[in-house]
Amino acid sequence: MSDTMFIGKRNPMEYALEVATMLNAGQEKVFLKARGNSISRAVDVAEIVRNKLVTGAQVEDVQIGTEKLTGDDGKVKPVSHISICLVR
Repeated sequence: MSDTMFIGKRNPMEYALEVATMLNAGQEKVFLKARGNSISRAVDVAEIVRNKLVTGAQVEDVQIGTEKLTGDDGKVKPVSHISICLVR
């Protein structure tokens, strides 16, 4: 089982339920990773898991940064990213 959940455009509760299932199944750490507009959704997922779904879940680490991606038009654009480490 992978310990990484890539956050995209789905409903945050869908991701939160999957993360809660991973933590309850014995996964020690789960990393939430998101880029661009999905960053706020990743924070929402972490808060739903911590406050509503998994008793004792904590945010162990948060890492942020920027990477340069080449778009379809050939232009290089900076895109922010986040990695949130949840532990039980």
